[in-house]
Amino acid sequence: MMGWSILTNIIGVLLIYFYLPPGNSGLVTLLAQVSLLGVLNLPSVITIAGRLADAFYDPFIGQASDRSRNKRGRRIPFMRWSIIPACGFCMLVFKPLNAGVSTGNAIWLTGSLILFFISATTYIIPYNALMPEMAHTTEDKVRFSTFQQVGFVFGMIIASSTSNVADLVKSFHPDFTRLEAFQTAIWCLCGLGAVFMFIPVLAIDEKRYCKAEPSTLKILPAIRQALKNRNFLYYVVADFSYFMALYIIMSGLQYFVSVLCGLPESFGVVLVGSMVGISLLFYPLINILARRIGKKPIVLFSFFLLATTFLAIYFLGKFPIDKKLQMFLLVFLASFPLAALGILPPAILAEIAEEDAKATGENKEGLFFAVKYFSVKLGQTFGIGLFAALTLYGKDPGNDFGLRLNGIFGAILCLLAIVVFSRFKEHLKSKAP
Repeated sequence: MMGWSILTNIIGVLLIYFYLPPGNSGLVTLLAQVSLLGVLNLPSVITIAGRLADAFYDPFIGQASDRSRNKRGRRIPFMRWSIIPACGFCMLVFKPLNAGVSTGNAIWLTGSLILFFISATTYIIPYNALMPEMAHTTEDKVRFSTFQQVGFVFGMIIASSTSNVADLVKSFHPDFTRLEAFQTAIWCLCGLGAVFMFIPVLAIDEKRYCKAEPSTLKILPAIRQALKNRNFLYYVVADFSYFMALYIIMSGLQYFVSVLCGLPESFGVVLVGSMVGISLLFYPLINILARRIGKKPIVLFSFFLLATTFLAIYFLGKFPIDKKLQMFLLVFLASFPLAALGILPPAILAEIAEEDAKATGENKEGLFFAVKYFSVKLGQTFGIGLFAALTLYGKDPGNDFGLRLNGIFGAILCLLAIVVFSRFKEHLKSKAP
């Protein structure tokens, strides 16, 4: 989990910042800041195109792993062959053809981004489908999901430390430009991600721990069958809203630190580390609450807290207190939602998939997670795209209204998630004993 979290969060945290940096970053602009229809710019269009191409690929890889009869298992073989391409294309995303604004950079970014997303998906969908097959009780699923979330947030910390690693590279190679230092840092972190991604491929004996039989349904009937599950639909819409909101924050983190608060960009990793550290303290509490009151109330409260966090972003840097303290208070507000919305939704989906398998007699865990990640990637895409589009209305010190607007849009998304997920029906049997 930590390995592919590093790769996906490098894209989420750095893509817009790398290609369309603020004026005080030391980086050069690599894409034209042009407006399309008054609401979209080039980075947002490229990101949306890449994610949409990948999102439509999700159900096919999910179905392929569900139906696989490979002697090593249904999931591991797909994961094994996708690691090197995923890491390689992640590196190439940040290797533009020209060190300045050019059409070639736009074409290169589009192609490398699509290939990265497809390669990463070939690992992520089978990986996530292992969870309901390896965790056989509700309590196991919550515990399994908790450890997965630990890996994800540590991957997020590592990805957010790219600026710090670039500073270290620059100290050893003073002749490097800021662009070259960033690229070297990204390539080192991609290599580290590859090492982590190989661990489950080499260590897990899928035939020993997973008992599910290959699905016999073809892709379209399987999708139709999954989408008839109303709980699953409510889950997917809420998950879409969460990930769109999350990637507004991830895309904007460096801007919020350096533009809204005027702090060094390297301070970003301190904030992410603090947020993760605080969120880890909530993990035992969330596991206890999930057993006692169920998962749904915790998820709804988390969305409310996240909406409050977004409203605070709109006023960031304007509160009459120290700006570092403002950022730390923001991090504290976001810590509980980060923990709860990282742990509980995967466990909820695993239960939905398990209950569906009992009801239909078809094991299509891969397809459920594929449809989920279709919505997740749409959420990530529109989150990154919305952030990039709002930079048209100001992204530099003294001209930051576009950055502040992200707080308003993020809060609206969280409130939408509350409305939709409130219709989710949590059965008593799905609560942990």
